[in-house]
Amino acid sequence: MSVSYRWVIVAAGALMTCVALGAMFSLAIFQVPIAAATNWSHAGIASAMTLNFLVMGLGGFLWGAATDRFGPRIVVLTGAVLLGLALVLASRAGSLLEFQLTYGILVGLAASAFFAPMIAATTAWFEENRSLAVSLVSAGMGVAPMTISPFARWLISTYDWQTAMMLIGILAWVLLVPAALLVRRPPAPVGGPAADPAAEGPNVPLGHIFRSPQFLVLGGTFFACCAAHSGPIFHMVSYATICGVAPMAAVSIYSVEGLAGLGGRLLYGTLADRFGVKPVLVAGLLVQAAALAIYLFVSQLSEFYALAVIFGSAYGGVMPLYAVLAREYFGPRVIGTVFGAATMLSSIGMAFGPLVGGWIFDTFANYSWLFIGSSMVGLGAVAIALAFPPLQRVRLQPA
Repeated sequence: MSVSYRWVIVAAGALMTCVALGAMFSLAIFQVPIAAATNWSHAGIASAMTLNFLVMGLGGFLWGAATDRFGPRIVVLTGAVLLGLALVLASRAGSLLEFQLTYGILVGLAASAFFAPMIAATTAWFEENRSLAVSLVSAGMGVAPMTISPFARWLISTYDWQTAMMLIGILAWVLLVPAALLVRRPPAPVGGPAADPAAEGPNVPLGHIFRSPQFLVLGGTFFACCAAHSGPIFHMVSYATICGVAPMAAVSIYSVEGLAGLGGRLLYGTLADRFGVKPVLVAGLLVQAAALAIYLFVSQLSEFYALAVIFGSAYGGVMPLYAVLAREYFGPRVIGTVFGAATMLSSIGMAFGPLVGGWIFDTFANYSWLFIGSSMVGLGAVAIALAFPPLQRVRLQPA
């Protein structure tokens, strides 16, 4: 295979993250129709997303380790088959508990089979422009709100929530299985194995890596960053509707955030290749925290759009940078396992937002405390990120 095949890997990764994570996050679009049709509580429905993130965290670690051992193709192919099955089963759920188990556990497990494995595969194909390549794969997450979410809204309006979810599951099979078959390992490390001798150093126990300052700061920042933005992202459509925005226009705010996230990934990835990953990450986290606080003062559609551009580009732009830091700190040999572990921590952070946001709305009938708390957590992510050690390859020695 030509080295140019690496761009096929990027395209396949972007498609898979778009469909898989877009399908999972479409629960934000399904939340109100499901509640209206079933009388299930908002908090109960949102808890399925909390389960998604918890299971996605553990799954990301396990799938990442499997990628290091067996290669990415079998991992993403398994995830593709499981995701379609999970969505079809969730569409047939007859009780809230059944929905929480099928959507929360199975969808979360399936969706976690794409992000960490494809990020790891991409870093193996690229030496130059690595931040940009990883950002392009992650850009699939940004495209998702512009594709899967409006499609879900249209399907719900045309049919009902159950038919809509089943059709999205079938679509997942149609798109993801062929894309998974395109995934390959690189024919040889780009630049030659001698170009990176530290990458092929002696095996180091994972316990040493996970206790290192580099991983602790990486995982802590990733956790706090995702804990800050997950609730506002999930409840944004509901919040805009409460502020008087029409339902379809509220969904468009979600789409604008996704479009801005796509641009942010490209912008932040390019800046990281030029100026370094750490300063760009800190700047993006600061912008995210400020935008979350400003949401307390918006109420008009135009204001939502303007802030969605800022907020979306910030949270979207910083997300791929964690993978680049993991690759730079720990090398390619264990990137799947290490980034999978970091993703597990981020998913635990993501799990808090939807459930806490649903509880805040059910308790106070508004989302003010959600945005206040999220902004404070976002500032905490900035503080942790400032503690990143110097960007040098970790050379840990067994005790």
